[in-house]
Amino acid sequence: MKKIKINNNNVLLLITIGLFVVMYAAGCIVYGHKGFTNLQTFLNILINNAGLICITCGMTCVMLTGGIDISVGSLVALDCMIMAVGVEKLGISSPVLMIGILIFGLVFGLVQGFCIAYLEIQPFIVTMAGMFFARGMTAVLSTQQISIVSDALFTKLAGLKVNLPFGAYENSKGILQIPYVRITVVVALICVAVTFFILYATRFGRSVYAVGGNQQSAALMGLNVKLTKLKTYVLASLFTSIGGICFCLNTMSGTTSQATGMEMDAISSAVIGGTLLTGGVGNVIGSFFGVLINGTISTLVKSNGKLISSWSNIVTAILLCFFIVLQAVFAKLKERKNK
Repeated sequence: MKKIKINNNNVLLLITIGLFVVMYAAGCIVYGHKGFTNLQTFLNILINNAGLICITCGMTCVMLTGGIDISVGSLVALDCMIMAVGVEKLGISSPVLMIGILIFGLVFGLVQGFCIAYLEIQPFIVTMAGMFFARGMTAVLSTQQISIVSDALFTKLAGLKVNLPFGAYENSKGILQIPYVRITVVVALICVAVTFFILYATRFGRSVYAVGGNQQSAALMGLNVKLTKLKTYVLASLFTSIGGICFCLNTMSGTTSQATGMEMDAISSAVIGGTLLTGGVGNVIGSFFGVLINGTISTLVKSNGKLISSWSNIVTAILLCFFIVLQAVFAKLKERKNK
């Protein structure tokens, strides 16, 4: 029987999952009378954060190489505006626009990845430029909020429910409620599964961890460090564009203020999920639970009814500091072990 190797990845992942279980259980105990114990409450967290889950998958890959991408929120806003303007003002069909958004995401990631990997410009500077460009282009397309109402297929996809064969319950009025998820949740879970497969079952995934762990050692092993970084940023932008489409399906509109701060939500979710800011250590499953933790915090604040929404940011900040300190402790322990 193969023994499970205990390392930083596994420990941080277990801590993240344990924290989510404790938080959600506390919510069920305290706010059970408000429907927190209903399966749909948990599913609503997935529905509301489907786009963020996709984006965090890409962010995890970037952070594993020791990089960062702060352009993702602005890219999501641009994706939504492209969809809104394309459908409502230009009369382009939503499938064509979706394909165009994905291609644009690939090109966007290719440009950023090339500047970072081959021109060796700091990731923060490059992606900050990408952030300003995407947010600026969003305003160029339109400074007004545009609601998507004329495309029947897009509207149908946004309202599509995937009913679950279990977890049905009666609400306070005695009406049977069938738990459901939106199509965006299915897409998000597929993104998580694909990212997990890429990171753990492909040569590229192993290269991502090697580059993040030590670039010099990775180069000595014969790995193409620059190409690995380039591919990572392209993959991240592709996942961001997928997340942008999911986000647009939830909001059914485009506006210049959309997805403000989403890059920080993605980064915090990855860090809470156990991804080291310095790279080399992390797990997309942990990042997924990091998103769930952030979503659970918001749900707990809303369930309380007396707390302002800013409390969710405060709690997230506390957790973020906790995991950063925890990561520093692990790094010190690893350093002592290697001496």
